[in-house]
Amino acid sequence: MSSALRLCSFLLLCVVVAALKFDVPAHSGHESAKHERCIRNFVAKDQLVVVTAITDGYRGDGMQLNLNIHDAVGNQYGRPRDVAGENRYAFTSHADSAFDVCFENIMTKHISGNPARHVELDVDIGADAKDWSEVQAGEKLKPVETELRRIEEVVAEIVSEMEYLRSREQKLRDTNESTNERVKWFAIMTMGMLVALGVWQVVYLRAYFRSKHLI
Repeated sequence: MSSALRLCSFLLLCVVVAALKFDVPAHSGHESAKHERCIRNFVAKDQLVVVTAITDGYRGDGMQLNLNIHDAVGNQYGRPRDVAGENRYAFTSHADSAFDVCFENIMTKHISGNPARHVELDVDIGADAKDWSEVQAGEKLKPVETELRRIEEVVAEIVSEMEYLRSREQKLRDTNESTNERVKWFAIMTMGMLVALGVWQVVYLRAYFRSKHLI
């Protein structure tokens, strides 16, 4: 096996991520926010995101599974209602922010036991969200070339994220240094005021005791 194939295989093992699997219990519909199941992830601005949700059950089985995809700064990316089977939603992020994929399961008729919908969720971001088979066919690339191209984009995204984190760290360090400088000058001013107040008290008391002929 060539070095390129070894590198490709190793990086592929590093980036494989299994889908999340969980159950969403049904509820009567009151206080819906308390019964939501949300998965949070971070995305950079203008990145492609593909959310794939595979659920069991079917429409009309007494449960209504609703989705709500939104980010932390108020952008709404979709609110599909009564989903079942396999559903895929793609959007481009509007800001550097965390986004939530929330599930809510409302019981539409009485069901005995503990009804729930099983969900298998897969969230692909950036290079992982692209249809690489279409890229391969469109540009007539070999499989290894396609994988290397995908890995190149993944690495570029990691570098970009590291640069973003570095800039955030720089801003936090500047804020910390500015705060420390303000605290230092506030402490100096406070000490100066206390010393001045002490001197004034000594002068005032000496003048007072002299006026009373006590000293």
